[in-house]
Amino acid sequence: MECRATEHQRRCNCSYEPCSRKGICCDCLRYHLNQRQLPACCFPDDVEATWDRSFERFAGLVTTGRV
Repeated sequence: MECRATEHQRRCNCSYEPCSRKGICCDCLRYHLNQRQLPACCFPDDVEATWDRSFERFAGLVTTGRV
């Protein structure tokens, strides 16, 4: 499968600017899952900006209906 990093980068809401994985979803997902996190695209922008991308934070958002 061809990587569409340029297209993905335009839609990526990651606020960590020096991120080397921005737009390369497979690398991003692998990195965050190894850290017990989800990537930025799983979170609303205001929550993503806190950089708390933990499974627990995501579960809390699901519980309150935010995602």
